[in-house]
Amino acid sequence: MATQIANPASIVDYVGKVLGTSEWIEITQDRVNQFADATGDHQWIHIDVERAAAGPFGGTIAHGYLTLSLAPLLLAETVQIDNVAAALNYGLNKVRFPAPVPVGKKIRGVVELAAAQQKPAGVEAVFKITYELDGSDRPACIAEWVVLYR
Repeated sequence: MATQIANPASIVDYVGKVLGTSEWIEITQDRVNQFADATGDHQWIHIDVERAAAGPFGGTIAHGYLTLSLAPLLLAETVQIDNVAAALNYGLNKVRFPAPVPVGKKIRGVVELAAAQQKPAGVEAVFKITYELDGSDRPACIAEWVVLYR
């Protein structure tokens, strides 16, 4: 269940709090292949199932940027902010990929509001998203995503 926030100005009341945990998302070979086509990143560790089976990870793995690109979905499943005229992707502060995501595994996001402040253009919120990898004690990704709410 998503954390419900009445309006962008109220976001500041949630700083330091975990807003929720998303559902598990299975990373399929089809999703990886589509991402490869969309980005032009056709490195064999992502798309060549046969070659990757003999490679360093024992199979194909998701692109790090594919994992990261799921941030909007993870955020949508964990927080709902009402009365928003626009939510703008303002950028990233820090991103790390501590563990590869093997195709066929599941990930989910734990979303925490790391910081928020009123700015002239709106409320700037920094969400720390920890991408948990099913069956692993290491996260697949840890990212700080900055969103500007108007």
